[in-house]
Amino acid sequence: MSQQHQPKFETLQLHAGQEPDPTTNARAVPIYASTSFVFNDSAHGARLFALQEFGNIYSRIGNPTVDVFEKRIAALEGGVAAVAASSGQSAQAMAIFALAHAGDNIVSTSYLYGGTYNQFKVFLPRLGIDVKFVNGDNPTDIAAAIDSKTKAVYIESIGNPKYNIPDISAIAEIAHAAGVPLIVDNTFGAGGYLIRPIEHGADIVVHSV
Repeated sequence: MSQQHQPKFETLQLHAGQEPDPTTNARAVPIYASTSFVFNDSAHGARLFALQEFGNIYSRIGNPTVDVFEKRIAALEGGVAAVAASSGQSAQAMAIFALAHAGDNIVSTSYLYGGTYNQFKVFLPRLGIDVKFVNGDNPTDIAAAIDSKTKAVYIESIGNPKYNIPDISAIAEIAHAAGVPLIVDNTFGAGGYLIRPIEHGADIVVHSV
């Protein structure tokens, strides 16, 4: 599909990830309050739990309303998929816990939102994950901080509260040369409206939306 036929950002904000409700034709996203879902038969349930088939199992894992949100965020960011969390701090933790274990480290800019800084400074070391803070976002300094135990590099697309703009492409190249992913907090990037870190080489984008 050519670029001129791609939906614009404003359209994606309203409609990405959702078609009219097949039962009622409602245009707005229905709010599914159910915590659990019925399986067609035992074989259907087995396939869902084995992740051999897409479907709803339990709202703690996902439900149709959350599914629309996840698809919409992925569309706005130009990503492959998204996972919703209860907060931005939870999203950060999920991303890091998937990559690092006790004895590993991540390299992070010091230009961070205060809640993120405290999570990295206090909470992660309690679990054995060290955070090597780089003063600023100079790509050369970030490269120097990476070692054999580094599992990710972490920056913010637009720093909070300094409003600094790091060179995402240069930092992504450094991370990838070391064989580790670049995680970018794009909260100030307005959900892909001001900047899409994935287009600049980021591997994982997190938000407080």
